[in-house]
Amino acid sequence: MEREAPVTPGDGRRRIPRTDVLLADPRLTEAAGRLGRGVVKAAVVTAQRRARAGEIPAEDVAAAAVAALPGTASGLRAVVNATGVLLHTNLGRAPLSAAAREAVVLASGATDVELDLATGTRARRGRSALAALLERVPSAGAAHVVNNGAAALVLAATALAPGREIIVSRGELVEIGDGFRIPELLAATGARLREVGTTNRTSPDDYAAAVGEETGFVLKVHPSNFTMTGFTREADVSELTGLGVPVVADIGSGLLGPDPLLPDEPDASGRLAAGADLVTGSGDKLLGGPQCGIVLGREDLVRRMARHPLARALRVDKMTLAALEATLRGPRTPTDEALHADVAVLRERAERLAAALRDAGVDARAVDSEAAVGGGGAPGVVLPSAAVSLPEPYAARLRQGDPAVMGRVEDGRCLLDLRAVPQSQDGDIGTAVRAQKGI
Repeated sequence: MEREAPVTPGDGRRRIPRTDVLLADPRLTEAAGRLGRGVVKAAVVTAQRRARAGEIPAEDVAAAAVAALPGTASGLRAVVNATGVLLHTNLGRAPLSAAAREAVVLASGATDVELDLATGTRARRGRSALAALLERVPSAGAAHVVNNGAAALVLAATALAPGREIIVSRGELVEIGDGFRIPELLAATGARLREVGTTNRTSPDDYAAAVGEETGFVLKVHPSNFTMTGFTREADVSELTGLGVPVVADIGSGLLGPDPLLPDEPDASGRLAAGADLVTGSGDKLLGGPQCGIVLGREDLVRRMARHPLARALRVDKMTLAALEATLRGPRTPTDEALHADVAVLRERAERLAAALRDAGVDARAVDSEAAVGGGGAPGVVLPSAAVSLPEPYAARLRQGDPAVMGRVEDGRCLLDLRAVPQSQDGDIGTAVRAQKGI
């Protein structure tokens, strides 16, 4: 192992400040109170090591330590999503609205999440968030919230079909991402899957022939991350309501009402109107809220799920409930704004940003682009967009810069698609690109 050279009397390394002296620097003392002493000390040690290696002068150690400090005590970094994928799973899917963020900050302290302040007695957990859900989907008899969409489906299987059969089409036994598959997820609950139909065609008669005394419920899964065309057939929810067993519809994306832009995307209100007894979906997709799983439907079935012992393990925290309610009752979400963005405005932004970058000596062009919903929502839907095109090396540089900007590489160019980027972040993109020029 390589060792540092010994310190000689005239060596400038003798002038490197001691750790205790550096930690007493007012800038680092303030940072320690905000970030924690361990985080600050690590930055100090790194700066001292750089000085010993001759990378920085000894008198710059304190400033280097300050410059290296993270913005928060968390290792997460903010990223400008210029990928053109609105709900990018690796970037945390839906960004929260300003109203939801404010609600999270408030909820981070002591709150009345499970307390009636008028009586001083215990109250239903998350009651105002549940009420907000029912306001948005009035056809639902009751609502429940768990920690993600998969958990909602697992709780339904565990509470409504323990040791019994769940009837599902072979064409809907999908993989939902990261290697997790619907059949394995449901089998883990102890329920038995009864597959009907074929990969491409399943009729109402296939379901009817499978229903029996062992049936817990019929499951309809929206294949939200792929499309199937050609010689296909699937049974609608309305065709399954007379089978004498509950119909559970997993809509995936969490769309609560119809959206003309996404005519093939199922929504909770529509599935309930068609006769589904329960609807499950995610909160951090098209709804535009925090990660959570949403259950809407018949009061007796929702109550069975909410009172099942597993519900305790899958419950959400107060900050998720606060963010969900603010999403439901607050202004338009960033996801909704991006989904319905005016293409002409996107082109104007791309032209303006590209022109400013060209003035700074950057090879930048405004180009038409195609964006996608992502997050397992609206597969096959192409959203016309606009992007700033840069030389390919910018992709890696911007990804590692500050702020981090995530674009995509296409035809040998780095594209910064603006559909998922709030206009307020255009300046951040310009600053980030200029900072990488010539590197």
